[in-house]
Amino acid sequence: MGEGAVRPLVAVTGSPNSGKSTLFNALTGEASATGNWPGTSVDLAHGVWRELDVDLVDLPGAYSLDPMTPDERFSREVLVEAERRPDLVLVLADAAQLTRSLYLPVQIRELPVRCILVLTKRDVAASRNVTVDPDALGAALGCPVVVVDPRRRTGLQGLADAVRAALAAGVPVPRAHLGPDADELDREDERFAVVDAAVRAGMDLSHEHAADLSDRIDRVATHPVGGPLVFLAVMWLVFQATTTIAAPLQEALDGLVSGPVTDGVRGALASVGWGGGWVEGLLVDGIIAGVGMLLTFVPLMAIMFTLLALLEDSGYMARAAIVTDRLMRTIGLPGKAFLPLVVGFGCNVPAISATRMLTDFRQRVLTALLVPFTSCSGRLTVYVMVATTFFGSRAGTVVFAMYVVSIVFVVVVGLLLRNTLWRSMGNEPMVLDLPSYQRPTLRLLLGSMWVRLSDFLKTVGGIIVVAVSVVWVLQSIPAGPGAFAAIDVADSVYGAAARVVAPLFVPAGFGAWQVVAALAVGFVAKETVITSWAQTYAGSGEGDLARNLTETFAQASGGHTLPAVLAFLVFLVAYTPCVATIAAQRREIGLRWTVLGMLLNLTVAWLAAVAFFQVGRLLW
Repeated sequence: MGEGAVRPLVAVTGSPNSGKSTLFNALTGEASATGNWPGTSVDLAHGVWRELDVDLVDLPGAYSLDPMTPDERFSREVLVEAERRPDLVLVLADAAQLTRSLYLPVQIRELPVRCILVLTKRDVAASRNVTVDPDALGAALGCPVVVVDPRRRTGLQGLADAVRAALAAGVPVPRAHLGPDADELDREDERFAVVDAAVRAGMDLSHEHAADLSDRIDRVATHPVGGPLVFLAVMWLVFQATTTIAAPLQEALDGLVSGPVTDGVRGALASVGWGGGWVEGLLVDGIIAGVGMLLTFVPLMAIMFTLLALLEDSGYMARAAIVTDRLMRTIGLPGKAFLPLVVGFGCNVPAISATRMLTDFRQRVLTALLVPFTSCSGRLTVYVMVATTFFGSRAGTVVFAMYVVSIVFVVVVGLLLRNTLWRSMGNEPMVLDLPSYQRPTLRLLLGSMWVRLSDFLKTVGGIIVVAVSVVWVLQSIPAGPGAFAAIDVADSVYGAAARVVAPLFVPAGFGAWQVVAALAVGFVAKETVITSWAQTYAGSGEGDLARNLTETFAQASGGHTLPAVLAFLVFLVAYTPCVATIAAQRREIGLRWTVLGMLLNLTVAWLAAVAFFQVGRLLW
């Protein structure tokens, strides 16, 4: 392409669970980015399909161009109203759910735009004895049809050839339909008639099974009683497996960081005459102690992300959403609100953005206020570190319990807000296509794990390095007499400021300045709770982190160590989210609601922690 030339723009759209994002990642080599579409505040993935040298954008999933949510309204703006509309639209359709997938491409064919129907999950349809004829389907719809398996990356060359041919040809004549004088009901009836004719022409349903394996499994997995029990058992197994498998790997990495790496850096600095000074303090007691401790959690995060990807790719997580949605609706929360909350257990930031799928602004505000009560992966590192230190072989159960506590917070706080601020807000059932169960592929599992793990590593290499450096500086500045980087951490500005706030947490059993300071640093990113502890004890020359934490909690709680530790974890579940989440809340719901949310998080967290410790110390 010549200098200054504009690449063709190709949009990827389609119904939810049709494999849209998987195909997008396959075409862009998973080297995509997320950003705002010009002139809007909507985030979407975009990348370059290098084989064809075209720009690719991944639009939000939609069933039609009749917008019901901000995301659907955005898709319509891009496809229908934007100043620069896509040169070609790839519309994905699930072959196993073809009838409900064709309304959108029928609508798009009414527009003056190139369109290719990308048929996915043909293997799932075949397992149900449903046969799809791409040529007959394409003739009925008036557009090319290409069969692709984005999970296994088959059919991509055929898709590339079809896109190349479509871009070289002229814009097709829009499908003839009822004119603008027809009312909307008549146009809808006419579109459904086209969908029905296309299904009849392109599908052979004569041998379709009445119930396939997915249906039989769902009788248990989505059962009102059995479903929740299955969900709890599955999640317990995930956390138990994660902590058990990761423990020896973490121990080995910890020994590597605290031994050879630390000794090697000290020796290297001494050889150039920088040993014993502030440079060694920053590198060894600051960055290596802090960031190095966090890097020992890489195996744990990799295992956790792989197991979660396994549940997602198999189709189970959609069932989990259905099961927990019933609970949400029984307490008055809107059904669709659970989807952003599910995202929040990975990261709160995209979960806040996902609230745009809700139609009512009050629902978006309510859900955005509840998202910070979901336990993100940043909190997971702290859960595991603390649980392993104090509970040993029961660490997996304790981590699982924190996620249960997180769900309890969402339910209780949601019920409180619903019955105070939004009494008149109605319920909405959640409409969700359940994908068929399928055998996960190793490529997708590893790819999904790496995308999430790389985000964790970017956080470690970015904001956490900055936070660790700032904490080291604060720990090096004396609050009284003394020289820079030549004082005990307790006598620094960092320690002095923490001691001012620490008495507020005495009723919760962890009013030690080392613990309170770590929580304050955790406002930057929850992972920095661990790095700040590592720095604090390394800077004090007190050695083993686990032993020092045990002594700190024992002293702060008056000997009621375990109740104090659990109260701390409960506080960590609910207190103010990280700065990135706060920024996302401000963007989505405004400053006033964001400040209210921060106060709500702190209040709920403190009250719950105090109550837990005061009751727990009577029992232990």
